[in-house]
Amino acid sequence: MAAALGYHAADPDHGARLCFDLRPGTYDTAALIDVLTRLKDFSTGERVVLIWAGLPAHRSRAMRDWLTDQDWLIVERLPAYAPELSPVEMLWASLKTCELANLAGEYLADTAHATRAGITRICNDDQLAWSFLAHTGLTIHPRPTTNQRKPQ
Repeated sequence: MAAALGYHAADPDHGARLCFDLRPGTYDTAALIDVLTRLKDFSTGERVVLIWAGLPAHRSRAMRDWLTDQDWLIVERLPAYAPELSPVEMLWASLKTCELANLAGEYLADTAHATRAGITRICNDDQLAWSFLAHTGLTIHPRPTTNQRKPQ
């Protein structure tokens, strides 16, 4: 599973959004590029800042080449060994302690079904995705527009 949590910097009341992809197998560079392409559609033309860990598929040459052509996407890398700075890690923890806790399904579909139920739970709670961000200690600040001045 791959997931992206979206927070609207200019309008916090806009609500957090969750974009996820669930597929069998592993996520290599090609699969992640596919997920990011769908993230672009999901974000409806807005610019996206992606906070990313240092997984090999995130750093591959093919990914770096693809990212250079994406003017809608800004990538910020997390420091090594700092999962506590990723709101998505809190998403995984929430799924693992609720819907996936002690799950021993006979089929991958059992896990997929439980995961989808967890995603629905998280999406239906207006504050849960924001709590994932708050847990990291990170905050979102909108960039000043050209007519706004920085305090002196």
